[in-house]
Amino acid sequence: MNILVLGGGPAGVTAALRATELGASVTLLERTLLGGTCTDDGCAPTRVLARAARLVRDAAQAPAYGIALPPAEVDFAALLSETQRIIYRLHEKKQLRHHLERVGVTVHEETGEARFVGPRRIGLLDGREFEADRIILCVGGHARRLPLPGAELALTHSDIWGLDRLPRSMSIVGGAATGVQLATIFDSFGTRVRLLELAPRLLPGEDALISSTLAASLGQRGVEILTGIGGVERLERRAGRIRLIYRDAAGTEEVADDDVVVFAVGWPANVEELALAASGVTTERGRIVVDDTLRTTAEGIFAAGDVTGRMMLVQSAILEGRVAAANAVTDGHAVAGHRIVPHGGFTDPEYGSVGLTEETAAGQGPIVAATVPYTDIDRAVVDGRTEGASKLIFSADEGKLLGAHVVGEQAVEVVQLAAAAMAAGMTAEAIGRVELAYPTYTSIVGLTARQAVRQLEGRERVPSEALERPSPEWESTSRA
Repeated sequence: MNILVLGGGPAGVTAALRATELGASVTLLERTLLGGTCTDDGCAPTRVLARAARLVRDAAQAPAYGIALPPAEVDFAALLSETQRIIYRLHEKKQLRHHLERVGVTVHEETGEARFVGPRRIGLLDGREFEADRIILCVGGHARRLPLPGAELALTHSDIWGLDRLPRSMSIVGGAATGVQLATIFDSFGTRVRLLELAPRLLPGEDALISSTLAASLGQRGVEILTGIGGVERLERRAGRIRLIYRDAAGTEEVADDDVVVFAVGWPANVEELALAASGVTTERGRIVVDDTLRTTAEGIFAAGDVTGRMMLVQSAILEGRVAAANAVTDGHAVAGHRIVPHGGFTDPEYGSVGLTEETAAGQGPIVAATVPYTDIDRAVVDGRTEGASKLIFSADEGKLLGAHVVGEQAVEVVQLAAAAMAAGMTAEAIGRVELAYPTYTSIVGLTARQAVRQLEGRERVPSEALERPSPEWESTSRA
């Protein structure tokens, strides 16, 4: 069995390794270098900027702990240089090409664009062609630019790394994960930030707890938040600055002048150059159409990762790469089910989520939703990081965990515990009985679960934990 994998990101590398394990002869083609968007200009380098933003924050807090430090100043050029050094170290550590070739995968990097020249035949710009019994498309996606006049004047997150100085002001169009993270980071660096979102609230796909907490936090820090806007009309260059013309919620035309405008408005698949018409693969709204087994509409062609538009996360791409490879090699019908997928954002405060939001869960049946603020956990008080809360959502009949949403310090780490509990099918009572270490941020999961137990039993909140004292900010709700 000959397998051809297009794309060397998480989905493609995983698919190639898995197909080789199953006995296939595998060739992998990568347009640039192995590693994928997340390593090169996505979540990993963004996390470096977020780390720098936290150091600025911590320096400002140092006097409260008796440590005298001069005011933090951001050398943006040095920060971008360090970001590139870290990316290089990540590539060096992973040694993806070495691992692939060691198990027998034939790797071609920096091939340039690949395109279909037949049903299961791929051609490169240099004239080389590759044919295989099965093809797995793992070509990823790219940042979207709005189709409007002057769009070329805007940056995407990928262009941030090319800035030669820290912007004094910035408008960010898009209030989902990327936009909110960039707003947090650049506000911390001293940039005046304006955040615009078409939806009625920031992070519209997240639980309302996360949206409201982050909106309040950003607003208090001075970020101008404009939600429910009527749309963006055009961009113009004016006296060395970028003018953004948009319509507010009432439809009135407004103008904003900034050093830079950033589009954070979606992530379409890299399908434009594939010449899919020659393959029989169909797309829908810019994504390759696949079934639950990751088969496309063309015989013998599979797709995995961002190119499918299903779950655009590294962990999900890895799972899909394994499933697509197994089905391609064995003609199997394994399903890439994304039932429990913890995710989050490196905002300040961080947020992390897994499972159903309260609104979605309430629409499916009776629930109990318990919310506990970070002020109730001693670790947050010790660290001076009391902003945030934890929400756990349980089914009212069995007490099974349906969703977890945390916003606060180390929230992305905290929500991993809830994800493991959900995967294990644990009830509120079972989670509450786990003796979590003290003092930790993770202990808020147990505290929230124990509150849910009280509510499931119809009791008032009477603290039984000697070390975790409740605050008046506590809140819990239930819906039937």
